[in-house]
Amino acid sequence: MNDMVWSFLALTGLITAFGAISVTRRRKTTGDYLVASREVKPWLAALSAVATNNSGFMFIGMIAYTYRLGIEAVWMMAGWVLGDLTAWFLVHPRVRRISGERRANTLPALLGSGSGSGPDRLLIAVAGVVTFLFLGVYAAGQLKAGSTALRALFGWQMEVGALIGAAIVVIYCFAGGIRATIWTDAVQSLVMIATMVMILVAGFLEIGGWQAVAANLRDQDPALVNLMPAEPALGFGFYLAGFMFAGFGVIGQPQIMVRLIAIESVEAIRSARFFYFLWYIPFFLASIGVGLYCRALIPDLAELPVAQGLEAPTELALPLITMRLLPDIVVGIALAGLFAATISTADSQIIVCSGSVTNDINPRWKKSYLASKASTLSIGALALLIALYAPEGVFGLVLVAWSVLGASLGSVLLLRLYNRALSLPTALAMMGAGVVAVVGWHLSPYNDDVFKILPGFVAAFAVYLLSRLKRFRPT
Repeated sequence: MNDMVWSFLALTGLITAFGAISVTRRRKTTGDYLVASREVKPWLAALSAVATNNSGFMFIGMIAYTYRLGIEAVWMMAGWVLGDLTAWFLVHPRVRRISGERRANTLPALLGSGSGSGPDRLLIAVAGVVTFLFLGVYAAGQLKAGSTALRALFGWQMEVGALIGAAIVVIYCFAGGIRATIWTDAVQSLVMIATMVMILVAGFLEIGGWQAVAANLRDQDPALVNLMPAEPALGFGFYLAGFMFAGFGVIGQPQIMVRLIAIESVEAIRSARFFYFLWYIPFFLASIGVGLYCRALIPDLAELPVAQGLEAPTELALPLITMRLLPDIVVGIALAGLFAATISTADSQIIVCSGSVTNDINPRWKKSYLASKASTLSIGALALLIALYAPEGVFGLVLVAWSVLGASLGSVLLLRLYNRALSLPTALAMMGAGVVAVVGWHLSPYNDDVFKILPGFVAAFAVYLLSRLKRFRPT
């Protein structure tokens, strides 16, 4: 085997082992398995949250998105960061405080704990089902992302990478639950940003700076260097607002919210926010830069033999540009970091799903450590099946799942955290409206004009406003 393969296998093994040794810190309780006994340091929670938020999405999806559209991709970043920042100020401190007061270990449990007359068991169960279904889809997107790296590196079929990823997920889960994922996320954060920097430096040495890249892109297609999108059907305001709501939709993502539930204190949120954006913004910018260099240097990507038969061939952009620009040993390290990052993200999502099964859908298993493990295996098998047979690419799977979770769970969570009157039927109707609106918009001709989570939020809050108007209507 060459240096690239050896370095890939060595780093993948080291990262997997690093997560596995968290077994030395584990306690055989569901609270430790799901939220690490609420002892996570702020810097560690921040690096883990941002790595979970941006592994397959940024490494594979965002770079492919930039490859296709050019510099207008910066609007996704601008809106997403503003929405995410708003959530850190208005929502995250309340999540940590209220989840601690109510001893809620999962997002569905938090949703159903604010009725004033005991937990809303039906609401918790339905939210658990939504989490189970769509976070399973999200995890499948991560397995697909990891498989993309292995296809480019070894020429393997996507199914092989998904199977290997699922096996590593089992190792993580049985080692230390969410703690294993958080520990490995911190290591992967460093590998991820280092990979981006190396590609940008190598791209600069290969083709030059922004002027050279822009000239290259302009020769391919002038639209690639247009900052403004080409006349969105509903206008630029809705176009940007869609991305802002996408960023704010983090409040409905159980795999990210669990890291805030697990952080050591409410006061630690401020420090975590600083570390989060210190890493997040440069990485987002770097992914756009890498996408532009990929388009400039590999304009015929979709026609390459390795891309044949793929639903979304541009998602090979990062692995292929890495193999073109970097020495073999560095390629192996970079793609091992990508693979491990996507797998640990899938792992955390699957653990959260298992928490929904044992804590939310069937609370009789709430204190069963064995049931948590069995649920994790079952959900991992579901995610693997979706990864093997779903026709969508990584970007499509992630964005649909993110939008459904943000619009359905996030809308109800926001009202609960701010103590707004919310009946069980209204909460269930809001969640249903959010799911239907997101899926309907995804299938509509306007899907590329406004990010699908915005119609989901609008539908959910329209249901809430109608319920309030009906309540106060004169008789």
